[in-house]
Amino acid sequence: MQGLSVPDWTGVSASLLLVGLAAFIAYRQRLELTRELVIAAVRAGIQLVAVGAILLVVFRHTALPGAFAWVIVMVIIAGQVAGRRGAELPRARRTATIGVAVGATVTLGALVLLGVISTEPRVVVPVGGMIVSGAMQATGIALRRIGEDARQARPAIEARLCLGLPARQAFLPYRRSALRTALVPSVDATKVVGLISLPGAMTGLILAGVDPLTAIRYQIVVMYMLLAATALAALTAARVAERALFDDAHRLVLLSD
Repeated sequence: MQGLSVPDWTGVSASLLLVGLAAFIAYRQRLELTRELVIAAVRAGIQLVAVGAILLVVFRHTALPGAFAWVIVMVIIAGQVAGRRGAELPRARRTATIGVAVGATVTLGALVLLGVISTEPRVVVPVGGMIVSGAMQATGIALRRIGEDARQARPAIEARLCLGLPARQAFLPYRRSALRTALVPSVDATKVVGLISLPGAMTGLILAGVDPLTAIRYQIVVMYMLLAATALAALTAARVAERALFDDAHRLVLLSD
């Protein structure tokens, strides 16, 4: 395996010129995003350095329990982020956290138990991160769509309830719509993988000198696990959110502004 040429800190500093270019474009076009863009770039750099230092400790001293603990931290953070997308829903952050946790636990657990991936911390953490990220995005999209539909289609939902349909049946078309919307990005990405871009896992392995055919095997696993994680997370979050939308008498609750 050939050695990987990694940019030194001088190279990292030089890449700030690209951030400057993006900030200049935002300023010249009066997008009112210049300050936010610069803050995001600085924040990302600080976060990555901090995470790198933490992972160094995890990999060297805490072994597998530390790796799974870090995945749990990622799930909690992802739940908070995804919950903001459906902030108008009751207990949105709790719902999002449950969705992400189920998607990540089942998917990562299956990969470990079936021996698809190694149980080394340096494998569990990045793979877990990809799973949690995919679950977070799908959960956030599903909750946002459910919130929008529950508000905009309230008369239609209440009409279905008046016809005698239980809450689950009255809301079923909107749950399906939310799940379809949440899964479309993952499905589309899977359709064109390798044709439009080389995904992250495959690119990283190729840059590290791994044979492309070997990298492809890993990428196939990644794409399949993301499909499972997004589907499980979105479905779980949608079902939990749906229950919170109705009271014990199957009445649609009022949503927060």
